[in-house]
Amino acid sequence: MPNFRSTDHQVFYSLLKMWHPVHFQGRNKTSRYFEGWYFKNVSAHSEHIWSVIPGISIVDRNQSHAFLQLINGKTSKTWYITFPINEFRYSEKKFEVSIGKNHFSYDGFRLDIDDESNGLVASGQINFENVHKLKSTFINPGIMGWYSFMPFMECYHGLVSINHALNGQLVINGETCNFNDGKGYSEKDWGRSMPSAWIWLQCNHFDTSDVSIMFSVAKIPWIRRSFTGFLCVLVLKGEIHRLTTYTGSKISNIRLDGNMIFIRITDTNFTIEITARRAGQGLLAAPVNGAMDRRIAESADADVHLKILDNIGNHFFEENGKNAGLELVGDMNDLPV
Repeated sequence: MPNFRSTDHQVFYSLLKMWHPVHFQGRNKTSRYFEGWYFKNVSAHSEHIWSVIPGISIVDRNQSHAFLQLINGKTSKTWYITFPINEFRYSEKKFEVSIGKNHFSYDGFRLDIDDESNGLVASGQINFENVHKLKSTFINPGIMGWYSFMPFMECYHGLVSINHALNGQLVINGETCNFNDGKGYSEKDWGRSMPSAWIWLQCNHFDTSDVSIMFSVAKIPWIRRSFTGFLCVLVLKGEIHRLTTYTGSKISNIRLDGNMIFIRITDTNFTIEITARRAGQGLLAAPVNGAMDRRIAESADADVHLKILDNIGNHFFEENGKNAGLELVGDMNDLPV
């Protein structure tokens, strides 16, 4: 049976964690469960792009482990390092998780990996500043809104920070990577399995420094049926805008053409048009019924063109973005493409 260790205790934690989706959600899970956090880190001049993913995988009472995944966004090389499940620790009072000597929180993360058998030796610390969190309310606990309360969903999604500043450095296989004045992004997923098909895009590297966008659309199974749901969070002029299935926004167009994708989202206030081009791709492990057996391709340095029009069609914002995360997974015919 998984032996999770809490570093502190919170009364009514099992209930309150729903309104804190960034916190660890998997206490008392014994089978077919995964949970993972995604930290993307880009140096000030984009010479280093590293994503770090801590998480847990539970197949049944006899098969479970904690893990760290790393992806070098410049070379697309990936690593998957496993740990005994009892080396996973979490806080019930705040977002804070540790795997072995590796520690993650809203303040940043620290790495201490020495796994020569997998060809990875990594150490260092990166601190986060000006973390741009998504506020939680009683009816909208996180990015999923009231969908957070729906039972039996195979996957739930949380947004840790859509944009934050970085300071610190990592030494990875002998190379020193300086992240001072860099930019970061972080999110998470938990549940049983990732969807069968999805599109995910994230970019916070525009000429206008405080602009960020995250978009995801997926085929979502639910009680012997399925539906297409999407999430979009836009940070513009210091304000966070949600354009999602549950807010009444619509995807009016998605087109795929080789490595290019075009997305149009309409809302009562905005029309958002996103054009993105895939770059190099690294293979990451993804969950199927808790087991990290699936392989998906992710670009960490895709190019993006973002255009925003107001509700009468006037150009409100238009810029190119770089260092974008992009995933096109599964059969796109299952999505409104």
